[in-house]
Amino acid sequence: MSVFLFIVGMVLLIAGSNWLVDGASSLARRFNISDLVIGLTIVAFGTSSPELIVNLFASFNGNTDIAIGNVVGSNIFNTLVILGLTAIVAPIAVKSTTVWKEIPFSILAVVVMAFMANDIFIDRNSSDTISRIDGFILLCFFSIFLAYTFALAKSSGPLMEVTAKEMSVLKAIIFITTGLTGLFFGGKFLVDGAVDIARSLGISEAVIGLTVVAAGTSMPELATSVVAAFKKKSDIAIGNVVGSNIFNIFFVLGISASIRPIPLNENNSSNFDMIFLTIMSTIMFVFIFMGKERKINRLEGAFFLLAFVAYTLVLILDTERAFPFR
Repeated sequence: MSVFLFIVGMVLLIAGSNWLVDGASSLARRFNISDLVIGLTIVAFGTSSPELIVNLFASFNGNTDIAIGNVVGSNIFNTLVILGLTAIVAPIAVKSTTVWKEIPFSILAVVVMAFMANDIFIDRNSSDTISRIDGFILLCFFSIFLAYTFALAKSSGPLMEVTAKEMSVLKAIIFITTGLTGLFFGGKFLVDGAVDIARSLGISEAVIGLTVVAAGTSMPELATSVVAAFKKKSDIAIGNVVGSNIFNIFFVLGISASIRPIPLNENNSSNFDMIFLTIMSTIMFVFIFMGKERKINRLEGAFFLLAFVAYTLVLILDTERAFPFR
């Protein structure tokens, strides 16, 4: 029953985000709102709404291990699996100067998150916690990134393609309402199912959050990037991943911590995950710089996929979450 609940929740999340984007984009187009604004707000929020909704439910329910695991796990999945598969479909050439600033910013996001998570070394608190103040600071970083993105887009044009379906106002409202309903129940079912699965298997909620929950909530990004790769739109593919990684840490984690402070595991196992994410994000940047054509080729894409398999095996085999540096 728990697995069924989890799968239903994942389907509702993905379908709900698509319905919300379709309805909201159509409604915005009817009110003459530009593709730029639609792309930077509605579409960007829509693809990351599963992570946000899941974290909201996890925070309200006190399942903070799922909240931190979902964010870090989604970013690891985005970087290794989505970029890996996308590069295998078609090597990812980085042409836009936008990404050269966004990739270091995404690495900065991980470093800031790790810095805030280790309060016991910084503020001498009794435990490592991403506090409400930390959450507010993360949201401030997100507002800076959003302002930068809007300013850049105004000078260079939209950062992504926007295709708004034509529909009546009533139909658009129905799509929006249905999408929000799907997101609400999808998030609830997925979190409840994930918690039950973790308890029945005797594994931590953090591991479930880092793996199946993270993979499930990253499906919209996977679909967007793979389709972009087939269309030879490599900037959209990598921009989608990098932008989502920044959104997850600064906005999703910021909102989650503002609702309920997020303590790390007693053995600080999340530190290993954050270090791993930082290393993989840096390697992505190095791969682009090292290549003659500044691209992530198929061999490097395969490396990312193998790295994800190795990381997942470590999570499964290390049931006590006692890996060195944790």
